[in-house]
Amino acid sequence: MASNEGFLTNEQRETLKMATQNAEGLSSSPKSPTSLLSEHHIKVPVSGKAPMAGIAVRHVRRSHSGKFVRVKKDGAGGKGTWGKLLDTDGESHIDRNDPNYDSGEEPYQLVGSTISDPLDEYKKAVVSIIEEYFSTGDVELAASDLRELGSNEYHPYFIKRLVSMAMDRHDKEKEMASVLLSALYADVISSAQISKGFFILLESADDLAVDILDAVDILALFIARAVVDDILPPAFLTRAKKTLPESSKGHQVIQTAEKSYLSAPHHAELVERRWGGSTHITVEEVKKKIADLLREYVESGDAFEACRCIRELGVSFFHHEVVKRALVLAMEIRTAEPLILKLLKEAAEEGLISSSQMLKGFARLAESLDDLALDIPSAKTLFELLVPKAISQGWLDASFLKPAGEDGEVHNEDDEKVRRFKEEAVTIIHEYFLSDDIPELIRSLEDLGMPKFNPIFLKKLITLAMDRKNREKEMASVLLSSLHIEIFSTEDIVNGFVMLLESAEDTALDILDASNELALFLARAVIDDVLAPLNLEEIGSKLPPNCSGSETVHMARSLIAARHAGERILRCWGGGTGWAVEDAKDKIMKLLEEYESGGDVGEACQCIRDLGMPFFNHEVVKKALVMAMEKKNDRMLDLLQECFCEGLITINQMTKGFGRIKDGLDDLALDIPNAEEKFSFYVEYARKKGWLLASFESSAATDN
Repeated sequence: MASNEGFLTNEQRETLKMATQNAEGLSSSPKSPTSLLSEHHIKVPVSGKAPMAGIAVRHVRRSHSGKFVRVKKDGAGGKGTWGKLLDTDGESHIDRNDPNYDSGEEPYQLVGSTISDPLDEYKKAVVSIIEEYFSTGDVELAASDLRELGSNEYHPYFIKRLVSMAMDRHDKEKEMASVLLSALYADVISSAQISKGFFILLESADDLAVDILDAVDILALFIARAVVDDILPPAFLTRAKKTLPESSKGHQVIQTAEKSYLSAPHHAELVERRWGGSTHITVEEVKKKIADLLREYVESGDAFEACRCIRELGVSFFHHEVVKRALVLAMEIRTAEPLILKLLKEAAEEGLISSSQMLKGFARLAESLDDLALDIPSAKTLFELLVPKAISQGWLDASFLKPAGEDGEVHNEDDEKVRRFKEEAVTIIHEYFLSDDIPELIRSLEDLGMPKFNPIFLKKLITLAMDRKNREKEMASVLLSSLHIEIFSTEDIVNGFVMLLESAEDTALDILDASNELALFLARAVIDDVLAPLNLEEIGSKLPPNCSGSETVHMARSLIAARHAGERILRCWGGGTGWAVEDAKDKIMKLLEEYESGGDVGEACQCIRDLGMPFFNHEVVKKALVMAMEKKNDRMLDLLQECFCEGLITINQMTKGFGRIKDGLDDLALDIPNAEEKFSFYVEYARKKGWLLASFESSAATDN
């Protein structure tokens, strides 16, 4: 047995003992006890044979045949070996068809998740708000959506997105963007945020210029418009110019805004009208397109193409205009009647023109038959023949022939009186729009002797003005002030506006921008002291809480509360009794002085035309006559003659101008001693030229 102890030396036994003692503590180590042994190159003699020198124990393994074989490091592989315990070098395959398959053995995959940026989310949300606004034109809805979105600190980016999207679109969207900015100012977006938004736009002008060729000019016009609308202070331009590099497009934008727009004569009017002014121009364009497509249809007879064009207009709420114009065309061109009836029938059968729009179109034509009869004498007879044809063919509802109440205003024994009053009122209003004669209108109303129907007159006046140009809107507001002084009570005016607002949704079928127009009329009435601010509360209390009319009252309050509200509302239609009129007087004086010093008569006429205030031309007459007296130069009479011949100054405006001179002769004589003598000469000259109404001559004779 002693010989057996010769297998290990004492040193080797000591080393093995130490390795065994530390085995537990090193079990988690990459090195096993065996590997520790191998580090000391333990040589093990077997069966008395010489040991295999230089071969570590861990690298020697006995095969099944009893032979020693050299294996790979870490015990993996080698002929006749099992490989290492955890072999990760080879590919591992999981068989999902294996009965022992466990989905938990599948390797994990890390899926990336994007952390949302609040600003990015805000930018995406405002794009949909802007797109919807460009489609509907609903300012109040856009403001409400922006309030609900929150994130007020990001509003400058809304301004950038709104303007940059509008820049790449038509003038209609550019005008809509400017209108929306003015509406949001102070109420939703602060002045500082608007300034910051425009500065961000200026910083990105170089990028915008890559996609939009005339980006510099368009952005300059947006900034000029913001200054004119009092939502951007003029000092902004100076601050921005100092901050931006001189070589940048943003710097060019500021220079263009200052030199091309804000320093030009009559720059406010130029900037406000550059994109067509209010959205009323859009209505005119739609009407023109409808007229054009109907005439093309009459020439070609292609109903399919005509329906396609109507569909492409994208104004289903305005199809009553198609019906009305089509019927008028059928009356004008008698041979076109079969084609027109065919088109309307097909449009109704396809569902292109709804039954309500068809009824509305016929009703609108029925209301305007008296005016139409001036151009087409047989209009009433032809219309009476068209209605039964349309009903028999099934595309006009038979309810059209049933008598209905008049707009829900009066439903009692006074119906016939109301009908006659409305007819008379429409005639009186049309005459006023032609003559601008307020005293005559008041006399006509007094002659009717129906003061209880004053609210109905107010409703008719504003409804008719809304469907016309800014001149008539301004005339309606001026008339309202006079009526309030002379014959209308505050209660009459409140009730008239309530009637208007109750039917606001119906009015919007005819006038696309009805809500904004009504809000301006309400705001103007407050500024002109026709209504008190508390009257708006009274009007709102008489309306259902969530109706279109209530939203209009809210909009009017916002307009009045805005900065510089008085000046902006007074000149919203180019006239007013405040700053706009004073400005117009100043312009009239300057153009007359320029003409008197040797200017061209044609240019002077053009300047008068550019004022865009034909209802105020009596001021031109008055100032021209006074200047002729002061300068003792009758050259002014040549200008008045030219204006009269061109129809630029009407006989009513001429008479009114002479009347104002006549009323102020006593004061005028203090500065011009022979004023009365000169005026008599001018009256005689005007009478020979046919400038004056007979009523002026008779009143002058009476005074003498």
